[in-house]
Amino acid sequence: MMQAWAVEHPGPIDTGPLRKVRRPVPEAGPGEVLVKVEACGMCRTDLHLSEGDLPPKHPGIIPGHQAVGTVVDQGTGDRFTTGDRVGIAWLRGTCGVCEFCRAGNENLCPRSTYTGWDADGGFAEYAVVPQDYAYALPKDRPAEELAPFLCAGIIGYRSLLRANLPPGGRLGLYGFGSSAHLTAQLATAQGAELFVVTRGEKNRALARELGAAYVGDRPPVPLDSAIVFAPAGDVVPHALEALKPGGTVAVAGIYLSDVPVLNYERHLFHERDLRSVTSNTRRDGEELFRLVARLPVRAHTTVVPFDKVAEALADVAHGRASGSLVAVLDG
Repeated sequence: MMQAWAVEHPGPIDTGPLRKVRRPVPEAGPGEVLVKVEACGMCRTDLHLSEGDLPPKHPGIIPGHQAVGTVVDQGTGDRFTTGDRVGIAWLRGTCGVCEFCRAGNENLCPRSTYTGWDADGGFAEYAVVPQDYAYALPKDRPAEELAPFLCAGIIGYRSLLRANLPPGGRLGLYGFGSSAHLTAQLATAQGAELFVVTRGEKNRALARELGAAYVGDRPPVPLDSAIVFAPAGDVVPHALEALKPGGTVAVAGIYLSDVPVLNYERHLFHERDLRSVTSNTRRDGEELFRLVARLPVRAHTTVVPFDKVAEALADVAHGRASGSLVAVLDG
């Protein structure tokens, strides 16, 4: 048996939708590996799942899709061996044959599946993942440092690509949580000038520490690109209005409240683009980890014990955390 956190009755996080449970240790099936989890990052998507913004696909689902651990059983697979360090991310499976998969856009596969939503995730002592969707990770970095890159990092990287930031351009980040603070480092390492719009003082302080040229409520100069990380649709018009002609806004979240009515002249004219970001491809993750290996990018983490997962997710909900929260398992 193992300990895990499951969503029993989705609802406001303060009502306790996440409950600690005991479950049988899962078994690795064909093409899967069983992973002993060392650490698992907290994601706002886990919060949306717990609160019901994303309805769970199965009752009692175990969230968590930023898990780092060690392979303890490779089933019938041959990609990994016992003792390998791997990462379990959000994207869990695709059909491989649809028009999107064949074109290299597997993130748009209509039969895609996701860790912690379609199948149990990493808020547990053990987790199973298809070997083709696991990432090989180095053993020389602590698990808690690697965990946030498995979703916050990958989605931030894809959002940066979707934002069409020119070399040395001005990038606006709206919201400055786990994903944004990693994206900020990727962008500045490649010469971008950073403008951060966020409310929490801890997040503002972290943005300044990471070299933002401006931190406040409204960028003082026109932006080339912007990424909306906050799950608030009313931010989108402000981000569009801040763009110079030809600029792009990418919306990074899986969930967004309704976007207000846009004014064509103020928000979209002069060829401003508004783009969404949907999950990621495995190629995104592989490219990100190659960049992380050679650029000075690191996750600013707050480590919490496994027993405090529900409390930590409440901190995410109420804006009490900055950087990335990571649950670490004993042993």
